[in-house]
Amino acid sequence: HVQLVESGGDSVQPGQSLRLTCTFSETRYCMGWFRQYPGKEREGVAVMTNGGRTSYAYGLKDRFTIDKDNAKTTLYLQLNDLKPDDTAMYYCAAGRGWYCRTNEADFGYWGQGTQVTVS
Repeated sequence: HVQLVESGGDSVQPGQSLRLTCTFSETRYCMGWFRQYPGKEREGVAVMTNGGRTSYAYGLKDRFTIDKDNAKTTLYLQLNDLKPDDTAMYYCAAGRGWYCRTNEADFGYWGQGTQVTVS
């Protein structure tokens, strides 16, 4: 059972940056970040395989960057030029198998989330 703990969420002004951190107990083939707006389904933000291949949700690659430190079993999400529409709960996730897409069905383990507020 993979355990994940996110941190780094905060309240910031538009245009500012944040770096979210996720520490995890076990490396999986695929790790990722998702976000959830109140009353909405979780949506994929960015994912990364253990080989370093990344995939981003449409329109986010120019502002967000996913990265991983395997030695520290830590996953990061750099958020730049934040906008009010980025306000959401951000979740770290570990994959369940050999697919690695910004699709919730590919993931079986979730952190508790960290809140990002941009206003």
